[in-house]
Amino acid sequence: MPEMNDYDVIVVGAGNAALCAALSAREGGSRVLVLEKAPLDERGGNSLFTAGGFRFVHDGVEDLRKDVLTDLSQAEIDQMVLPTLSKEQFMDDLLRVTEYETDDELAEMLIGRSRETVVWMRSHGVRFIPMFGRQSYKVDGKHHFYGGVNIEAVGGGYGLVDSLIRRAEKLGVEIRYATELRELLEDRRGAVTGVRVKGPEGYEEITARAVVLACGGFESNPEMRVRYLGPGWELCRVRGTRHNTGGGIRAALRIGAQPFGGWSTCHAVQWDISAPPFGDRVVLDNFQKHSYPIGIVVNLKGERFVDEGADYRNHTYAKYGREVMKQPRRTAVQIFDAKTIGMVRDEYRIRQVTKHSANTLEELAAALEIDPQGLVRTVAEFNAACRPGNYNPSVLDGMRTEGIEPPKSNWALPIDKPPFTGFVVTCGITFTFGGLRIDRTAAVLDTAGERIPGLFAAGELVGGIFYGNYLGGAGLMSGSVFGRQAGKSAAESAVRGRGA
Repeated sequence: MPEMNDYDVIVVGAGNAALCAALSAREGGSRVLVLEKAPLDERGGNSLFTAGGFRFVHDGVEDLRKDVLTDLSQAEIDQMVLPTLSKEQFMDDLLRVTEYETDDELAEMLIGRSRETVVWMRSHGVRFIPMFGRQSYKVDGKHHFYGGVNIEAVGGGYGLVDSLIRRAEKLGVEIRYATELRELLEDRRGAVTGVRVKGPEGYEEITARAVVLACGGFESNPEMRVRYLGPGWELCRVRGTRHNTGGGIRAALRIGAQPFGGWSTCHAVQWDISAPPFGDRVVLDNFQKHSYPIGIVVNLKGERFVDEGADYRNHTYAKYGREVMKQPRRTAVQIFDAKTIGMVRDEYRIRQVTKHSANTLEELAAALEIDPQGLVRTVAEFNAACRPGNYNPSVLDGMRTEGIEPPKSNWALPIDKPPFTGFVVTCGITFTFGGLRIDRTAAVLDTAGERIPGLFAAGELVGGIFYGNYLGGAGLMSGSVFGRQAGKSAAESAVRGRGA
C-alpha cells in the first residue's frame, strides 16, 4: 500500500488543462492529486474567466449533433447556419495569425486531436451549446455563425471548470487548495519524484511517480511581464486569476527545462477601463469589448490606430490590446453610431460599462476626454473613405475604406447617424505565450532536447503554439488536448515507476 503522501501523478493547477490531465491520469489507473494554488473560492485558473469557447474540426451541425451538441433541438438547428471547420482551414488560420511561427508538431497534434478530445470531454459530463450570443449575427432570420469558434461549454468558463471538478471528484481525484508549488523534487538521475509546496500548514514535500505542470503563464506577475513583454506592462489589467505568476515555469526552468515560444508576446484584449486589477468572478469576461469590427477605435487624440476590419474578431482581438497599450494613457475609445449600436455583443450592456452617448461628436469627445478637433477630423476622413457595398457582419464583406491609414478592410460603414456612443477601454492581458518545450507525449524537454523523466506539461505554460497573436477558441482546445495527453503519459510513466 502507498503512503498517504505518495501519489502516482501530481497535477499542478486546477483549470481546464489541469483537470483534463487529472481525468486522463485517473483513467489510466493512477492515484491522482491536484494542487491548486488558489483557495477554494478562487479555484479554476484562467479557464473560469473565459467564455468557454472551443475551436475544433467538424463537418457542420448535423455532424455535431451526433456526439457534441447532443442537447440541440430541431427548432434550434433550423435557425442556424454553421460553417464546417476542416483541418486545413484550422491550420491555415493558426499559421496565418502566428505568422507561420507556430510549432508544426504541436499544431498538428492540437488540430488533429481536437474533435476527439471534445467528444471525450462530453463523455465526462461537459455539455456544449452553440455560441448564439457572441459568435453569430442574425441575417434573414437565421443565426449565421462566423470565425471558427462557434461552440461553448454550458455555463461558459465557470460551467466548464465546475463540470470537470465534479467529474474529477466523482472519480476519486484528490484536490488540495491554497497549496503553491515552490520546487520540483528530483532524484540523482534527474527524474522528477514529486514537489515541494507551501500550503496552509507550511512547507511540505509530496512524492509522486510523475508530475504534470498545468498552472498557467506569468501574466499576473508584473516583474515578469516587464522583463519579457517590455516597459509599461506592469500597468496593464489582468483579465483572469491573480494566481498565475509563473511558478510552474520557474520551477521547471530551475531544473533545466527548455524555454520555448513567444516570450515577448501575449494574449491581450480591449478591456473596460473601469475593470479591477484582476478578474472579477461575477462579471467574468464581460469587461471585454469585442464588437470593434463594426465600429471604429480611436485614441485620446481622436486618431484611429488599427484596422478594425482586418479579419474576423477571433483573429485580431488578442493582439489589439497590445496596440492600446501603445496609446496615450493606455486608453482607447470604441465608437458606434445608431446604425450599429444595436448589434454589439451583450458585454456592452453590463452595468459596470464605461460609456457615454451624445448627439454630436464634439459632445462625445468632451465627455470622454478625447481631443474634439481630432475626433471630428478622423470621423470625417473615415466617412469619406468608406466605399459602398453589401454590408454583412457575419462574413468578410469587403466593404472597405480607400485612401486613409490605417484602412478598414471590412464592415466600413460611415459613422454618421446620431446618437454616437463611445466605450472607453484599456489593455487587459489574458495569458503569456512563452513557456516550456514539450514533445508529442507532453513530456517536458530539457535544454539538450531530452525528456525530463517524470515531468509533463499542458495549458498556457506550454510554449510554441502562439506567437504575436492568438486564434479564438484555440486556447481551451489546446489545454484540453495536451492536458489529456499529459495525463495519459504521466499515468504510463507512473506504471513504469511502480514496476521499477
